[in-house]
Amino acid sequence: MSIATTRGDSGQTGLAGGIRVSKADLRVETYGSIDELNTFLGFARSICHNQEIATWTEEIQRTLFRVGSALATPPESQKKAPIITSEDVEHLTKLVHQIEATEGILSDWSLPGAHTESAAYEIARTVCRRAERNVVRFIESGATVQPEVVAYLNRLSDLIWLFGRLIEVNAGIDARLRPEDKAGPRWSRAW
Repeated sequence: MSIATTRGDSGQTGLAGGIRVSKADLRVETYGSIDELNTFLGFARSICHNQEIATWTEEIQRTLFRVGSALATPPESQKKAPIITSEDVEHLTKLVHQIEATEGILSDWSLPGAHTESAAYEIARTVCRRAERNVVRFIESGATVQPEVVAYLNRLSDLIWLFGRLIEVNAGIDARLRPEDKAGPRWSRAW
């Protein structure tokens, strides 16, 4: 059996459970952004020399397959959607707290690009935020989405930002947006 089924040549695709919809459907855009995020995280992991961060990233990628599948499963599908749990969110929260406790971790804006590995995670963070916006837009359109999905993506973008900062700390890089002696407002670290 070939991957080139030609079933999508008319501009439609299959959702979980075999339901056909337009490839421009907001559900498809939403789970597609999760796929894109997973791919960018895979690239970041592929160049990451920190084994602990790489392992965490792989675990997250596996969970993102469940998130994407949950979003790709419409309520009318006979297939059951995977459940994204509060434990999934709590796992990320614990990692956030663990990394925030690292001596020297940046607590304000960072300037992306100070280190190749951290820059790859910065790209993944912005894709994560876009995926989160897509999920919220999908919900606002009237779709039913497990509430933990939004919480998971929100926490994940914070964690991905911290992965970049941890890489920089370990490499001895100061990627602060402003020198320490410059006064100014502190901003949200992960947007």
